[in-house]
Amino acid sequence: MADQGIYSTRMSSWPRRILIIKPSSLGDIVHALPVLAALRDAHPDAHIAWLANRRFVPLLENHPLLNEVIGFDRSRFGRMWRSPRVCVEFWRFVAGLRRRRFDLALDLQGLIRSGLLALFSGAGQRWGFADAREGARLFYTHRVACPPGAQHAVERNCALLRALGVALERPEFPLALTDPERSAARELLTATAGRELEGFIAIVPGARWSSKRWPPESFARLIERLAAGGYPPCVLRGSGADRELAATIRAACAAEAIDLTGRANLRELVGLLDLAGLVICHDSGPMHIAAALGKPIVAIFGPTNPRRTGPYCDSAVIATHPLPCAPCYRRTCPHGHHDCLRRLDVDEVVRQVEAQHAGRVRQPADAAC
Repeated sequence: MADQGIYSTRMSSWPRRILIIKPSSLGDIVHALPVLAALRDAHPDAHIAWLANRRFVPLLENHPLLNEVIGFDRSRFGRMWRSPRVCVEFWRFVAGLRRRRFDLALDLQGLIRSGLLALFSGAGQRWGFADAREGARLFYTHRVACPPGAQHAVERNCALLRALGVALERPEFPLALTDPERSAARELLTATAGRELEGFIAIVPGARWSSKRWPPESFARLIERLAAGGYPPCVLRGSGADRELAATIRAACAAEAIDLTGRANLRELVGLLDLAGLVICHDSGPMHIAAALGKPIVAIFGPTNPRRTGPYCDSAVIATHPLPCAPCYRRTCPHGHHDCLRRLDVDEVVRQVEAQHAGRVRQPADAAC
C-alpha cells in the first residue's frame, strides 16, 4: 500500500459508487463540500454518499449533489465495547455499509475511526492522507502526500482531489440553502425581534473550546459600541449550549441584543447567517458556514492559526492579539492567563467592523482566504 500518484492513470474507468467519509465537525464538513461539488461535476452519474455524525446530517440531508447521507451515531457506537447490544448494532451498521458495494471510499477525516470505516465499507479503493493520524493510513490502499504549502483543510482536500485526477479551478461550497429555509429563518428573526429588520449583525459568541472564546464582557462592550455608532442591530446566535453565555452578554450589555441562541436548527442557522449583513464570530463551525456563504466576517482568533483553520474566503478579516505563545492549539490556556483573547481590545474589533461595514474588505497577512 505505497503512496500513489494520479488516480486516473491507475484505473481503466471511474468508480460508480463513492463514499465520502467526513463525520465531523461542522466546520470540517463545510471544508469538504468542494470535494462533493467537484466529484459531482466530473462524474454526474456516479452514486455519491456521505457518512456523517448524526448531529450534522441535517446540513447534508436532501442535498441535490448527494444520493444519500449515512448517519453515524458516534456517541452510541463509542460504547460498543461496554455493551453487547450496541456492539451488535455497530456490526449491523457495517453490514449495511458493505451492502451498498462502494467502489471508492475517501477518508477526509484521517483518524483511526474514519480509517476503519473506510476499511469496513468494503471499498476496493480507499484513499486518504499520507500523514493521517492514529494509524488511519494503514487502512488505505492509496495515500496522498499533500504539498508543503497546503496548510488549510480546504487546500488538503483539494490536493486529494487532484491526486484523484479531478480538475479543480476554485473550491465551491454548495450549502444548498433553499428559499423556504431562508423564509423560515426570516420569520423566526422577525418573531423574536418583534419587528422586521432591514439588516443586522450576527454575533456568534460560542466556540467548542473555552480557550477560543473572547470574554462575554468584551462582546457586551462591542455591542454597545456598535449601537452607539448607528450600526444595524446585533443578533446573538449559537446552539443551546451557548444560552448561558448569551444571557451573560445580555446582562452585561446596556444596548439591545436580540437573542436567537438555541432557537434555530442547523438549517435555520445557515439561513440566519445568510440574511446577516456581517458576521462576528470565533474560530467555529458558524464561521465556516458564513465563509461558505461569502458573508463579510470579522473572525476573532486566539489559540489557533487562521492560516490553518481560518475562514476560507475573500470577505473576512481577522481580529487577534499576537503573542509569542500563540497559536498553541490548546483547549485551555497552558499559562493560565488566556491573554491572546483577554488582551484583544474592543477598539481593534470595532476597527475591523468599520472596515467591513464600509466595504473596505482587506486580507491580513495571517488570514487563510
